[in-house]
Amino acid sequence: MKSKQILKIIVDILMTVTLLLLMAYSLVYGSNPAVGEAVHEWLGTGMFVLFVLHHFFNRKWSFSVLKGKYTPYRVVQTILVVLILLTMCGSMFSGILLSRTVFSFLGIRGGQAAARTLHMLSAYWGFVFMSLHLGLHWSVMMGMARKLTKKSSKVCKWILRTIAALIAVYGVYAFIKRDFGNYMLLRYHFVFFDFEELLALFLLDYAAIMGLFVYAGYYISVLLTGRYGKKKR
Repeated sequence: MKSKQILKIIVDILMTVTLLLLMAYSLVYGSNPAVGEAVHEWLGTGMFVLFVLHHFFNRKWSFSVLKGKYTPYRVVQTILVVLILLTMCGSMFSGILLSRTVFSFLGIRGGQAAARTLHMLSAYWGFVFMSLHLGLHWSVMMGMARKLTKKSSKVCKWILRTIAALIAVYGVYAFIKRDFGNYMLLRYHFVFFDFEELLALFLLDYAAIMGLFVYAGYYISVLLTGRYGKKKR
């Protein structure tokens, strides 16, 4: 595997881990809110840097947006990229307005309520869009994994598919349990945390929710590209 591909994989893994830690917010940092907000800001800034690096490594795709034929898959892929860009910019812009540490030197005051609303919308919708985007490219990552290992047997494939389905089912449960949809629809204007809860359990639920949308994104890509039909014929 080329060094560029390895770097791309590392950046994508770091983005995934950072995204989960950002969603955990206060649970990651303990009971000191000042420390918690500071670390959250640094993680958010790091996420934006990783996002820029991700697009730098995939700049050929960006430069070809206005070229070539648009298949249904490419249309959905491009829409998702635009939505992710919008939510990432929304998170960064609102984060700067709310910043008390990293960007405090800018001396920005006011608009806190609107910034919090934008930040919540961008965070939760961005989480879903990024997970769907990951799912659209899941077959590519599986192809890379197969190159590093021997081709798996049919039994192994069905075991992995079963595990993926179970994760998606648990993701539905976690989605409801965590009121994820209510945050997306702004039915709550503040995120509520149980500070007695183990961080691992919180991350497990959010990883399952991510898995749910990765699963959905993968099968959307299968339907759009017709891979399922080709396999059945």
